[in-house]
Amino acid sequence: MAKPQRSLAGEVVAITGGARGIGRATAAALIAQGARVAIGDIDAELARGTAAELGSGTVGLALDVTDSASFERFLEQAETHLGPLDILINNAGIMPIGPFVEETEAIAQRMVDINLHGVINGCKLAIKRFTPRRRGHIVNIASMAGKTGVPGGATYCATKHGVFGLSDSLRQELRGSGIDVSVVMPIGVNTELYSGASQMRGFKTPEPEDVAKAIVDALRARRFEVYVPKAMNATVRLTAILPRRVSDGVAKLLKADQTLTATDRQARAAYQARIVETVAVGERRPAVGEPEVEVEVEKETV
Repeated sequence: MAKPQRSLAGEVVAITGGARGIGRATAAALIAQGARVAIGDIDAELARGTAAELGSGTVGLALDVTDSASFERFLEQAETHLGPLDILINNAGIMPIGPFVEETEAIAQRMVDINLHGVINGCKLAIKRFTPRRRGHIVNIASMAGKTGVPGGATYCATKHGVFGLSDSLRQELRGSGIDVSVVMPIGVNTELYSGASQMRGFKTPEPEDVAKAIVDALRARRFEVYVPKAMNATVRLTAILPRRVSDGVAKLLKADQTLTATDRQARAAYQARIVETVAVGERRPAVGEPEVEVEVEKETV
C-alpha cells in the first residue's frame, strides 16, 4: 500500500540561494502548495525583490551560508515572520569549471565553503530546531556530479559527493527521530550556473521548474534519493554494477564526459565573472576581532 501523501499547506519553508534559478522556482512551487516561504540569498536586495514578486507573504532575507551566524539569523528571522520552521532546502551553490590544475586555491576553498560547508551549517541549525519538535524535513540539493566524476569539474564533483554522503549519513543517524532527509540530484539544469555547458546525449536539459516539482514530490512522499530527470535513476544504478571500462564507455556515449569541457566560454563569461567576485568577497572577510564590512554579491544556485 502506498504511503499517504503529505500536505504542504501551512508548512514553513526556508530556501537558501532562493532569489533565482532552482531556488526561486522551488519557492513558487511550494507557494502553490500552500506553504509559507522564506528565501535567503547573499544578494539581499534580489531576495527581497523576488519575494515581493512571488507574493503570498513570502519573505526575502540576507544570507551568507558560509557564515553560521548569518545562517542562524536567517532562520531566526524566517521563524519570526512565518512561525516555527518545518522544512529547510539547502540549495545555494556555485560551479566554477575548468582544468583542475588551473583552479586557484581561493576558488577551490570558496566552492567547498559554499557548496559543502554551507550545507553542513544549514543541516546542523535545522536539526537543532527540529529535534525538540520531533518533526522536520531537510532537502539538500546535490547533483548528478555527486554520483560520478565529470572532467572539468573535479572540485565541484567533490563537494556534491560530500553533500550526498552527508545526506545519507544523516538519513541513517536521524532514523526514528521524526526528521526526514532528501537529496535531489539533477543533471545540468537550464540556469545561469549551467550556462554554456554541453547537453548530455539522450537527456533534455531540465528546467528549474522540473527540479522544483521533484522537490515538492520528494517532500510530499518523504523520499530520500531523487533524480532529475527520473530516468537518471536507472542509468546510475546500471553503471554502478558495470565494469569501470564499460561505465566509462557509457559516459562517453552519452557525452557526459564533455558537459563541462566542451563549453561555450562566451555564454558562460558573465557567470564566471560573478564567481571571481564572490571569491573576492570570501577573501575580504575580516579576521577574528576585526569589524565586519557588509558586502553583498550574488551566489548562483545549482
